[in-house]
Amino acid sequence: MNPFNERKYIFIGLVLLIALTYTIRLFYVQVIDDRYKLDARNQAFRYVTDYPPRGFVYDRNGKLLVYNQIAYDLMVTPKQAKNIDTVLFCKLLGITQDSYIRKMKIAKSAPNSPIKASIFEKQMTAETYAALQEKLYKFKGFFVQTRTIRKYPDRIGAHLLGYIGEVDKDITEKNPYYHDGDYIGVNGIEKTYEEYLRGKKGTRIVMVDVHNATKGSFQNGKYDTASIPGQYLTTGLDEEIQALGEQLMVNKRGGIVAIDPTTGEIICAISSPTYDPNLLVGRERSHNYGMLFSDTVGVPLYNRALMGYYPPGSTFKLINGLIGQQEHVLFPETRYPCARGYPVMGGKPGCHAHASPLDLQQAVTQSCNSYFCFTFRSIIDQKKFSTTEEGYRIWRNYVLSFGIGRKINSDLPHELKGMVPTPEYYDKYFGHGQWKSSTIVSLSIGQGELLITPLQMANIMCIMANRGYYYVPHILRSVGEKKQIVHDWSQKNYTLIEKKYFDIMVDGMEQVVQAGTGRIAKYDDTTHICGKTGTAQNPHGENHSVFVAFAPKDHPKIAIAVVVENAGYGAEVAAPIASLLIEKYLTRKIKRADLEKKMIEKDIIHGAYKIRKERKN
Repeated sequence: MNPFNERKYIFIGLVLLIALTYTIRLFYVQVIDDRYKLDARNQAFRYVTDYPPRGFVYDRNGKLLVYNQIAYDLMVTPKQAKNIDTVLFCKLLGITQDSYIRKMKIAKSAPNSPIKASIFEKQMTAETYAALQEKLYKFKGFFVQTRTIRKYPDRIGAHLLGYIGEVDKDITEKNPYYHDGDYIGVNGIEKTYEEYLRGKKGTRIVMVDVHNATKGSFQNGKYDTASIPGQYLTTGLDEEIQALGEQLMVNKRGGIVAIDPTTGEIICAISSPTYDPNLLVGRERSHNYGMLFSDTVGVPLYNRALMGYYPPGSTFKLINGLIGQQEHVLFPETRYPCARGYPVMGGKPGCHAHASPLDLQQAVTQSCNSYFCFTFRSIIDQKKFSTTEEGYRIWRNYVLSFGIGRKINSDLPHELKGMVPTPEYYDKYFGHGQWKSSTIVSLSIGQGELLITPLQMANIMCIMANRGYYYVPHILRSVGEKKQIVHDWSQKNYTLIEKKYFDIMVDGMEQVVQAGTGRIAKYDDTTHICGKTGTAQNPHGENHSVFVAFAPKDHPKIAIAVVVENAGYGAEVAAPIASLLIEKYLTRKIKRADLEKKMIEKDIIHGAYKIRKERKN
């Protein structure tokens, strides 16, 4: 047999084997394995996110509070960015060359890529974009992608409305909707109702060449998905009341909350000092946030309306009086003496001069400290309780039913629960069995360890207005054009106090404004405001001025709490401010222009600083 014939067959066999191997491999690559197909497609297509505009926000009267403004992200594909006139480029953008180098380095490194577009400069203003657009052709590898940013036309409600910020790694890992460079609600309404406001992103498929240069849309946009705009929100806020409240609180620290007691809708929520919400928008957001964060004098980022802990002062006497009646140790005709203070403890806590003894309604009207110290003792020291601790627990449970010492669960983030000390707290501080009603009697007049927020104070006024119950305070009224109700706020939350015991307290509150410590809050003879002044002792400086109220007495439409730090007596600053806001809400105008001007011009922050400085000297 010819050996060459055998070699020929071996050679042919090897060729067939190699051909078969290539055929199988090609079949695997082209038919079974999509990896190479996808790589080729990714080189030919660019998937561009179509960001939807966020939903607008309106007040209760249809006034626009938040809308969108077009902004521009400057994108870069580093591999294409060659022969750039960096001097001109940086001048147009208003950045340094060092910043240019740093940004380009980021664009080239993971998770970005030299051959893929990523953000070079975020949220350029229309002015910057206009200046750049004329010369953009000179800068190869750069293009502009439109976005929307928030705009706040009235520059109010920063803590309520909140702001948006770029998502972090934790969010992108937990929620597949978000990717690097996306924005999300960080605070306020923007955070709570992010799901409704954000809309739904779309995608455009753009064809690119091997140099990643755009060659048009793929099949005329046949496979593009359009974005769906976010839904607009209608809130219970009243823009005019919010604006006036912020104006009245200029140069003052404190919080104001007003609520519609018939629905629980928040009419205004003011934290002062505040800031222009437009500061946390656009390219300057990081710089401005740092500036606000470093302001340790005003602390404008701190939401005092929801997070500020204040002693309620004499406003708390209302709750103490209600508990005493419910426990049948206090009656409208009950009288207690006052000798410029609580006689049992040698005149401490002290009290101002007034007629003595007083009945319950008069004690509310004149805000007698001694009266409510006696009331507190009569509750805690009842014979039916075997220990002071048992009596205190019963008293504390009543207090908790007013929404104090726990979160009310409003729809605004970062709400705090306040402080109503537990028996264990006093056991730890004084020793088990070592404290009596006289030890903690300061609670009876809203002092001591008792701390509540302005939101809780306003909610207590809703309870007084409704004679025993409240609706959970909330900011949202409805969503979208169909006025969708996304949460049922109609449940009544009752206290442990029977309705019949509220009338005497409300009558006393009416007389506070008609003839008592809050007379300055009266603005006409037809609208009967029911209020209560409070002077909250402050160990760190001047006392806090507190005033709570609702109006009108019959068929109430507004409940309000005002706390002004270091402003002295409740009637000096808090009561006039509350009265002006009530007048504006009920009549849509202010007749007492002189009082309004006086409150706006009153400077507590710098005045308190001056007093402290003089005392040191």
